[in-house]
This record gives sequence, C-alpha cells and structure tokens, in this order.
Amino acid sequence: MLRERVRRRCRALAARRASPHPGGAELTSRLARALAVGPGRLVVDVASGRGASTVQVARETGCDVIGVELSPASVEIARQSAQRAGLSERARFVEGDAESLAFGDAIADGVICECALCTFPDKPRAVAEIARVLKPGGMLALSDMVAERERLPDELRTLEAWVSCFADARPLAEIERLLAEEGLAPVVAQRHDDALATMLARVDAPPTLLENVERGLSLVANARRALADGALGYGVVIARRT
Repeated sequence: MLRERVRRRCRALAARRASPHPGGAELTSRLARALAVGPGRLVVDVASGRGASTVQVARETGCDVIGVELSPASVEIARQSAQRAGLSERARFVEGDAESLAFGDAIADGVICECALCTFPDKPRAVAEIARVLKPGGMLALSDMVAERERLPDELRTLEAWVSCFADARPLAEIERLLAEEGLAPVVAQRHDDALATMLARVDAPPTLLENVERGLSLVANARRALADGALGYGVVIARRT
C-alpha cells in the first residue's frame, strides 16, 4: 500500500540528518509572527522533524510548543536540542502521525506546519486533524512545496521524490481549497519560489537521498528545471479557524 510505503520511508529517513526547508529560520520567524501567540498560549508543530522550528517558535514567541513527529529518532534528537537551548519546559515533543493527532479537540491556539503537507499520504485527513485541534479563531501557518503535478518530469514522481517533497506537492490554490473545506479560512496565500531557488542552489542532493548520490543529483537537477519552468515552487498559507 502506497500510504504505508511512504510512512515507512519517511520514518526511516527522517533522522538521518537535518533537512533544510526553503526560507530557513527567516521564514519560520514570519510564520511564528503570523500565529499571533505569546506566553501562556499553545502551538502544535506538525511534522516537527528534529525540532529546530519548534524550539525557534518557543524562543521567539514565549509560547508553549508541542512538536509532533513520526520518527522516534527525530523526537529524541529534538528533545536534546530543546534541552541544550534551555527550553525543554516549553518546547516538548511527542511521536505521532499528522493524520491522527493524539490531542483533544480545540486545544491549540496555533499550528505550524513547514514543508510537510506534500509528504502526507492522506492530505484531507491531515488538514482535518489540524482543524480539529485548533481553537476557533486560532491560526495555522503553513509553508509547503507547490507543484503542477501533471507537468513534473517522471523522475519527480517516484517514491524518493515523494519523500523529498516533490512528487505529491499540490498547487497553492488546491491547498487553499483543502484548508477552506475544513473551516480554515486562508487570509494570506503567497508564492515564495525564490526561497526554493536559493535552497536548491545550495544543495548537491536531497538529504533523504544521500545513500545514492547520482540519483540525488539527478533529482535536484530535475527540481531546478521544474522550478524554472514554473511547474514547481514554494508557497505560504496563513489561515484562521472559523
């Protein structure tokens, strides 16, 4: 089953090394500000990886942040990072699935999700879970790869391309529709293709494909061409729970 293959691959590769996301810490800061949270508030970081953004949001906003990550190894690395930063009381991490968040309804003042929706096998279900845990009026700050999938080259449609964020990326307008259908009203929707171009210019191969350098180099080259052709890009959506 494709869903389980993607999940297994993501879990196996997630902790191999830190994966950069377009825009880096600067874009994360912008997303954190969009959440409009502060001390005493709770944010959920969906697909938190090694915890860099979770720690950053906790530090910059003063709020509590819970990172949810599929990989147990990444969760442990994230906990160590929070401890080193002196933020282990406010930046906490749990192992979990974005498509089945282990939280009650309406518990979060904000949700952040960076460069991850494109990897979720069941995107509507993941969006429904995000909407469920957000309080009415709470904000979602989402950044993600965007693509016109029918225009992507075959090499950007493989399982490796999926877990490297290319194969199942959706158009920005489709992401907006997915959110709106679950009561997450977009208030900002922007393309940040320059952030993706900068990241692709700095990497020789996706971190998830370092075990096969030739395939990694080819994947990056195809991504650069797709970006230049307008078939691939990066987007940000800020939405409010209605």
